[in-house]
Amino acid sequence: MVIIDLIDNIQNTGETGTNKKNNALTGESCVLVIFGATGNLAERKLFPAIYNLYRDKLLPERFAVVGLGRRVNCREEFQKEVCESVSKFSRKVNMQICHNMLQFFYYQRLDLNNPGDFVRLETLLSRLDFTHGIYGNRIFFLAVAPDCFIPIVEQLRSCMITKNNNNSKLRLIVEKPFGRDLHTARNLNDTITKVFNTNDVYRIDHFLGKEMLQNIMIIRFANSLFEPLWNNKYIDNVQISVSDTAGIGTRGKYYEDAGALRDMVQNHLLQLLTLITMEPPVSLEVGDIKNEKIKILQLLQNKSINFCSENIVRGQYGKGIINGENVAMYRCEAHIAPDSATETFIAMKLSINNFRWAGVPFYLRTGKRLPRRSAEIVIEFKSLPGVLFFEKYDLLLPNILVIKIQPQEGVFLQFNAKKLATKGEVVPVQMDYCQNCAYPEDSPEAYERLLHDIICGETALFTGWDEIEHAWSFTDKIAAVWKTQEVLFPNYAAGTWGPLQAQELLQRDGRKWWMI
Repeated sequence: MVIIDLIDNIQNTGETGTNKKNNALTGESCVLVIFGATGNLAERKLFPAIYNLYRDKLLPERFAVVGLGRRVNCREEFQKEVCESVSKFSRKVNMQICHNMLQFFYYQRLDLNNPGDFVRLETLLSRLDFTHGIYGNRIFFLAVAPDCFIPIVEQLRSCMITKNNNNSKLRLIVEKPFGRDLHTARNLNDTITKVFNTNDVYRIDHFLGKEMLQNIMIIRFANSLFEPLWNNKYIDNVQISVSDTAGIGTRGKYYEDAGALRDMVQNHLLQLLTLITMEPPVSLEVGDIKNEKIKILQLLQNKSINFCSENIVRGQYGKGIINGENVAMYRCEAHIAPDSATETFIAMKLSINNFRWAGVPFYLRTGKRLPRRSAEIVIEFKSLPGVLFFEKYDLLLPNILVIKIQPQEGVFLQFNAKKLATKGEVVPVQMDYCQNCAYPEDSPEAYERLLHDIICGETALFTGWDEIEHAWSFTDKIAAVWKTQEVLFPNYAAGTWGPLQAQELLQRDGRKWWMI
């Protein structure tokens, strides 16, 4: 029954038909208030996501968007920028639909340090409650720098914008990073939960909105082919890689303070790890799923200094060649210190000492300026004993299952079969399912799914506070050890797969990184 419910949930939440135009599909009336509406995140992700939800009739009939920023002067200029972002970044574009959508887009200039601007915001929201029939339901999206989170929440509270009238629903969306360490994360959480109910706080990790991450539980728990093999008896190792060809771009100030450990490992990679390794939940309730993920995070605690020295590799890119073009080293990027010790690459070997996974190494890797952009999980199964075909053929490869997250989305399975020839040669063959290759424009962006779930009040794809707390406990221990160690940067050239030590991390175990 659990498996059937899981499949139904995935199918129903992705449904875009017209025969289910109700609150379960489109959510209740609300106004979406975007702080940082003239910034990069809103331009590249949020406006295209809202447009696609509007085009597919997945927004409430009574809905409005209020953009807040300092750069744009008026509503008309803001609406023009919205359509320009849709035209540039949306997967499908119909400009007539975009112009129709603008009727519920509003704008107000706002200085975070000016309480009067927040008073004017409350006046605008009250007017929209009346004109659009929204009844006080508000969603606040903090698409701003992390150091603005607390000041905004405090201003919302002091100006009574978050007052709850007539059982209206007030929700808050917080982008990562949620804090810089465990201490700051707790401070941020304490501030937010004084104003918003815990269940109304949506901590976005956009990776969780990607199609194949939602598919991981289906692959594991809805296929008798895989779940009986999902343990240390049959799996040799698991590799989780998220690589990027890009540098840090305009994110220098943020990235210099965060690095790959805080920017990627603390959230994206640990979320992937928990989904791959968690036990089957007792139900599909959000709390039951998160409880199983937390159990995995708890098993990662109490890592020693020796563990960090022997099982974690960090790197920083130097100059090199990406896609045939020369690129600068990290220390020459904008807003980066010339002697920066911030890591742009990290690889680690982890173990999960429970009954299912004891003895199975988990290799995690992420970095900037690597040879290709991809995110994938590789499950390498154990080879059979050295008899029969394994005795006769020296070059037989192990069976591997690859879950491709981006840019391609799908599943790749490699196994051994006879080559079409008279010699009876055995070769690896592949079954490759790519769900977005034929029609890449039909694959919804992560923010479409996430925004839709928030409007509908669904919390399954959002990181709970307990998860964040345990993840910070793990990464803080690593960061503390690094402060006591010196490292020579840069230690890998742009366009390569990181420091040589990252390869040696697997070679000493008789393994290698898979490149699928």
